[in-house]
Amino acid sequence: MLAAAAPHAILFTGPGGAGKTTLALDLASGLLCVGATGADRPCGSCRGCRMVASGNHPDLHRLGPAGPGGQIRIGRREDPEPGTVRRLTADLALLPMEGGARIAILEHADRLNEDAQTALLKTLEEPPGGVTIVLCADEEERLLDTVRSRCARVRLGVVGPRDIESLLGDRGVADPPTAARLARMAGGRPGLALAYAAAPEAVVARGEIARSLLDLLDAGRAARLEAIGPLVARAAEHARLLDPNGGTRPARGPDAGSAGSVAESPDAASGDAASPDRDSAGRAPAAERRRAADSLLGIWRDVSRDLAVTTLGHPERVRDPGLLDDLARASVGLDSATLARFLERLGRAGELVAANVAPELVVDGLVLAWPRRPRVAA
Repeated sequence: MLAAAAPHAILFTGPGGAGKTTLALDLASGLLCVGATGADRPCGSCRGCRMVASGNHPDLHRLGPAGPGGQIRIGRREDPEPGTVRRLTADLALLPMEGGARIAILEHADRLNEDAQTALLKTLEEPPGGVTIVLCADEEERLLDTVRSRCARVRLGVVGPRDIESLLGDRGVADPPTAARLARMAGGRPGLALAYAAAPEAVVARGEIARSLLDLLDAGRAARLEAIGPLVARAAEHARLLDPNGGTRPARGPDAGSAGSVAESPDAASGDAASPDRDSAGRAPAAERRRAADSLLGIWRDVSRDLAVTTLGHPERVRDPGLLDDLARASVGLDSATLARFLERLGRAGELVAANVAPELVVDGLVLAWPRRPRVAA
């Protein structure tokens, strides 16, 4: 792929784990490859391709959410700090170190705050020569219309289970039975399947959380509020197992309850020492708490969906076949309409967490709204 053939700004959208960052890095390899020409790029073996693969290419800049609130920030006007939009645009204004193209990849671009998006607009409108900016966003509607309109948009859809199964097999990361299970569990997201294959402990954590949620269908209010704190802590560990970097990336280089429920230390769940960044109430940083809530909500959505299709009599559509017996027992007395309404509420809850509403309040509301199974006579 020739640098001249790439649009100056590209927006990759699609569900998390669909492969947006992987595709962005493939594009960067093609633009920075020096070992082949035309359609043969990237060659995968030249100096440029090797540096992209190792995360050390000086002309590849990566930016992602960081700090309180988990946002991509604008940065200071004078001497902008690394990991901010102003620092990125300043770096892109310099001549390339290797004499070729320059690539900027903004991961989780939907976490750009409004000031940062506005600051990025000028570069999107009038990029320096040879610069390609790639935005990767799970939820493109969070981006300003002016930002989206300046990008060539490519939407990545979900991938069929058989294709994901083949991918896992081709990479040798899972045996056939495991690959089949992970392919279904990933819900069409190859990146998630690969992450689970690399972290089998996360599969165990997911199963524990899913079964605990199903058990709560029979629990009363007090028991639910008591259980949600440990569940969120386990979800925080699940998130760390899947992505030890916390979904953040350096500016350049490679992956270089009730009140207090989410606040219960994710660090404590893995035995780590308490973080010095805790607030006066002893709570984990806001970004960690939101990440734990996001992890829990993602599992909760899958469990609710699987429970709904089970009530409709379609167990073959369940994403996690390891939960078939648990789902069959839990579905007795429930109806799909109730679960559909709860799924809608889960969607709104995700929006609230993304908007920085206190995660502990969001998950407390959800656990109380989680349908309760009617008592079945013996």
